[in-house]
Amino acid sequence: MDNIVERMTRAVAQRTSRRSFLARVGKVILGAAVIPLLPIDRVVRDASAAAAKLPKGIEDDTSCDYWKYCAVDGYLCTCCGGGSHDCPPGATPSPTSWVGTCRHPSDGKDYIVSYRDCCGQAACGRCLCARTEGEMPLYRAQLDSDLIWCFGAPTMMYHCSTAEIVGLKS
Repeated sequence: MDNIVERMTRAVAQRTSRRSFLARVGKVILGAAVIPLLPIDRVVRDASAAAAKLPKGIEDDTSCDYWKYCAVDGYLCTCCGGGSHDCPPGATPSPTSWVGTCRHPSDGKDYIVSYRDCCGQAACGRCLCARTEGEMPLYRAQLDSDLIWCFGAPTMMYHCSTAEIVGLKS
């Protein structure tokens, strides 16, 4: 092995000068250092990795995993004949609400979401969600989801809960 390396080294030394050898080694080192700086399309890889991490129902408003439901506590009106921000027929929206701040997974922005109970009918009993991210203790009632928010409605009978985007968090 030593003889082979010695012969190769002598052959290179006979054909090149020290300066040209050092110049070539420098080019190789510089070229290797530039490779990480080359433009690479990482957007597709990052987007597919982010999509793989998202829960399945992140865009399904009948699922507890829906991004807007980060602070909802109750039955979803989308499963009870209403919409994500509309009460079902026969139910009355409460004039009071609680708020939460939810991050949209697609654009990464935080949205202020108002949660409102629909009142006047018996509890729906379908799609119960108890996501209480960012919930505050009862002394900050406007951020507490454990109350029945039918204050001021014709009746205190709870039916389901809605979620409506109020604005973008600044």
